[in-house]
Amino acid sequence: MTEENVNLENLSFEEALLKLEDIVRELESGRIKLDDAVSAYEEAVKLKNLCTEKLKAAALKVEKIEINKDGTLNVSPLDNVEQ
Repeated sequence: MTEENVNLENLSFEEALLKLEDIVRELESGRIKLDDAVSAYEEAVKLKNLCTEKLKAAALKVEKIEINKDGTLNVSPLDNVEQ
């Protein structure tokens, strides 16, 4: 594992998203050299994947908590919530 990968994995979701937004702004500006743009794009893909993984992990932790009529708690995955 490279040092860059280790640094990316240590980022919070918010930090990774901010870095991703910065890269997108830089790429959209058009004032970046081609080689730098390719490197920035590669980093953006890694950051996007990291954000996706962190969102999926957070979604797995989110649960619906209900209080039953007898006062006990019932916990179920949020996916089971009727909309």
